[in-house]
Amino acid sequence: MRLFEVIKFYSCRLIVLVFLISDISYTLAANHEVNYLVPNEAQTFNPNTYKQSERFKIFCHEGKPKSILYIWQSIYLHIDLDSEDYTQYDGPTPEIVSQEYEAHRSSWNMNLFSWKSKNMKLDPFNQNCIGIYSNHDYTIRMKVVHIDYWKLLMLVVGIFIYISAAKLSQNVLFYYICGITFGITASFLILIYFISKLFPRKSIMYGVFATGWTVSLYLLQLIKDNLRTIFVMYKEYVVYYTIFSGVVSFIVCYKYGPIKDQKTRNIIRWSLQAIGLLSIYLSSQFQEASVAQIIILLIYYNTPNRWLSKPRNYLKRKFPPKVKLLTNDQYYEQGVRETSKSLEELRKYCLSPQCNQWKTALKLKDVKRFASFIEGNSHLSDEEILEYETSINQVDLTDDEGHSDADYTDED
Repeated sequence: MRLFEVIKFYSCRLIVLVFLISDISYTLAANHEVNYLVPNEAQTFNPNTYKQSERFKIFCHEGKPKSILYIWQSIYLHIDLDSEDYTQYDGPTPEIVSQEYEAHRSSWNMNLFSWKSKNMKLDPFNQNCIGIYSNHDYTIRMKVVHIDYWKLLMLVVGIFIYISAAKLSQNVLFYYICGITFGITASFLILIYFISKLFPRKSIMYGVFATGWTVSLYLLQLIKDNLRTIFVMYKEYVVYYTIFSGVVSFIVCYKYGPIKDQKTRNIIRWSLQAIGLLSIYLSSQFQEASVAQIIILLIYYNTPNRWLSKPRNYLKRKFPPKVKLLTNDQYYEQGVRETSKSLEELRKYCLSPQCNQWKTALKLKDVKRFASFIEGNSHLSDEEILEYETSINQVDLTDDEGHSDADYTDED
């Protein structure tokens, strides 16, 4: 009985504490101005018109209910601020953003190396909030892309990779492309590793331990921001190094040749299928729809062909394709084209080692004509051509006489 009273006492205390924390969070959020973002509308702020304590602003995107119409929608947030002297706080609600700001302001924790970005991608279906504190003018804009073609491309590429994984794992061209790409990427990683050897390892490690993980994040941010500048300034060296590493990778791939081991091919196929499914899942921020697409693809891919052939045949019987008939001129042109193509293939076969010319000549009556055909002359003689043209003219004359008699009868 005593234990029950103790549990009840502390439970009441815990409930009161939760209410107090929620009330404090609401009070913190109420003390800071919350600005709700409007799609494709810019909001400009001049901190000089505000007090020092009012320069912290919270911007929120409320989100919308999940719908299949927004499956490929993307929302981008851009902060137009010339200076890097600003702090940024992210969170799902204004209360959490306010708590982070108050925690950093009321403690000795320096936010000098905080992870921040002027271009962000927001979740269209959930609430997103961002807090900004700056002493400089800035403009914030939210852009809504109803159909993000990059996401649509990721979906198509993911489906193609998953379906074609078995063929790609055995394709020689795909083998060389992957080998060269992997070689170029690995060469850059090796180059970065050897460059890191030039720096004093102990002093850097001591600096990292002394200043904390924020320095590491700051260095990563510097590398990310300056990577494009490095590629632009040293473009020629990057191109030469890429070509050199690509040629070396091609030589290595050519030396070892394509993969022939079936187990290795299976591993490559499974890896490609996993990459394809991951691409489909990341093609939309509507996770339920992405999972549904993956399930439909798996069902379709693993369904036997005999089960799929029945509905296809039924559709063909129910909706037969329209047959386009050829005109007389098209029929004549097609006949001439196919005949010339077949004669050329026969001539190549007779000249190839697969054909025994002497054995074939023994079965023919006119060996000289066969040799003339192989050398490129016509397969018809002059008498045969004259006989064919005479028969065609006689047929035309007969048709014309028939039409004339019919016309004369109609006139009578």
